[in-house]
Amino acid sequence: MAHDDIVEEVRARADIVEIIGQFVSLRKAGREFRGLSPFKKEKTPSFFVIPAKGFFHDFSSGESGDVFAFLMKHQGMSFLDAVRHVGAHAGVDVSNLGRRRKKDDPARPYHEACAYASSFFRERLWDAVDGAKARAYLEGRGIGRETAERFGLGYAPDRWEALREAASVHGLSEPLLVEIGLLKEAEGRDRPYDGLRDRITFPIESLSGRVVAFGGRLLGREGKGRPKYLNSPESPIFRKGEVLYGLRRARNHIRRSGSALVVEGFVDVVSLSAAEIGSVVAPLGTALTDGQARLLRRFTDQACLLFDSDAAGLRATFRAADTLLAHGVSVSVAMLPEGEDPDSLVRGAGRESLLECVQQSVDVLDRKIGILEEHGYFDSTQGRRRAVDRLLPTIRAALNPRVRDIYATRVAERVGVRRETLLAEVGSLPAPRRAPAARPSSPGRRRQAPRFHGLGPERALLLLLVKERSLVERASEKMGPSDLEDRANRAIFEALVDDPELVTMPEGSEREVVRRFEELSADPEMWVSPAQAFADAVESIATRGIDRQIESIESRLAGASADQKLDMVRRKEVLTQEKLARSVDWRRSARAIGTIGRKAEE
Repeated sequence: MAHDDIVEEVRARADIVEIIGQFVSLRKAGREFRGLSPFKKEKTPSFFVIPAKGFFHDFSSGESGDVFAFLMKHQGMSFLDAVRHVGAHAGVDVSNLGRRRKKDDPARPYHEACAYASSFFRERLWDAVDGAKARAYLEGRGIGRETAERFGLGYAPDRWEALREAASVHGLSEPLLVEIGLLKEAEGRDRPYDGLRDRITFPIESLSGRVVAFGGRLLGREGKGRPKYLNSPESPIFRKGEVLYGLRRARNHIRRSGSALVVEGFVDVVSLSAAEIGSVVAPLGTALTDGQARLLRRFTDQACLLFDSDAAGLRATFRAADTLLAHGVSVSVAMLPEGEDPDSLVRGAGRESLLECVQQSVDVLDRKIGILEEHGYFDSTQGRRRAVDRLLPTIRAALNPRVRDIYATRVAERVGVRRETLLAEVGSLPAPRRAPAARPSSPGRRRQAPRFHGLGPERALLLLLVKERSLVERASEKMGPSDLEDRANRAIFEALVDDPELVTMPEGSEREVVRRFEELSADPEMWVSPAQAFADAVESIATRGIDRQIESIESRLAGASADQKLDMVRRKEVLTQEKLARSVDWRRSARAIGTIGRKAEE
């Protein structure tokens, strides 16, 4: 069955009430179903599912769409994963949906190796002999079996070749296991040895639930070459700066609460989860990255940092806060008791004590000012000058202009300088995360306006994806090939989603598809703002079907009966709201992407 046919069969056979009802408590209200918004806190239900028309609409948040859109927005799934999820419930075979043959998938061996290692480590943890020490450690941390199994925790035995020997029996490639850090090589040894031996293992998962890497916590004595915590190296399936530990399980808690709790390590995440605190994530042993901030921003615009309160913890706190602010996330800081971290506090004083710290958290700028006050920075002119130097990066980092203005006013009042003077100094600082302003264009085919100047939106989208491959994943998260009306365009889009580094169309592609892809690849078109053009193209594609439905309703209104008119007007209103929601969504995407792939004039 063709890709589009599979998608349409899944859509036709899907029970949208059943699927959405897995996540939202729905009650029948006439021909519709109603419940509390899963996207925004509310007391009065304003979330509607209309099964006869196959879509939902949330009046409190403005979110709307079909069953696939719900899973993409609520669960963070890609379009293809959403279709697979619904297909499994609808009894439709989706095994070939949007995928190349397994033998052609270069990531497959890496995923299989990680899946096998995760299973091996889990078995060792619950082995009566091998796992005794590890189980005792977890129990001492208040982590019981249910929590350990939920996070897939395991144990790498304190033996040099336990995993290597087991993996060899299963035919796994030793060079590949070395590449992903499960085995290591060393001078003086004729074969690789286990890289995570004598460690509690923490599987690191992608949002789709696949294990892509591991973290390990040493149980034995630290020493040279044996750090307490160890993470997998980067690999073809793992980019450390683009994954947050615990996010796959925490994302629904984060959406419901409206905020994320960001801690420093694996144990903090698991320990707090054991205490029924679910909205917790952690970077992977390094400073929070731009990629991790962008990822978190997909689920919330509020974060509370719960890092250690020592000097190193405070430095990490303020670095993470500036990174989050630069991506539009408001940041508060919880002040933990001296000598405590989230894990020790929740074990020693209980869940309520930690939640009280969170409730008493303060805005990151106020936390900075408080620390400077404690150290007497505001007691002298020189001290105030140094205080400004320490506060300016946080003001500058704020992406939201209103937040930046509030911060500047707050600092100006506390330091005793004119707000305008402070803002002028803010403007003089370098902004490494922000794209430079567009320079005047030189003659040539450089597009200035956000629309397409003669190009249709489908061609504009494909041209952008061919030229700016970093946009392919973003496009696949929001739409599928069936959203494109032209058959050749659908084939090219699907091929790019399957292989974002595609150079030539797959063997067997239709001649017209090959010709069009070659034409796109050779097109010298350049874009002043790829993000803006990308958002415009997808917005146009995403809303054109709605425009046609609205036009159809308007053309039939005059000849409709009174009852029909009422239903048609209501349908038109819902469609208008859905169009607005989609437009807003893509405007947000443009801001999040920034000026990706800007082509400098040379």
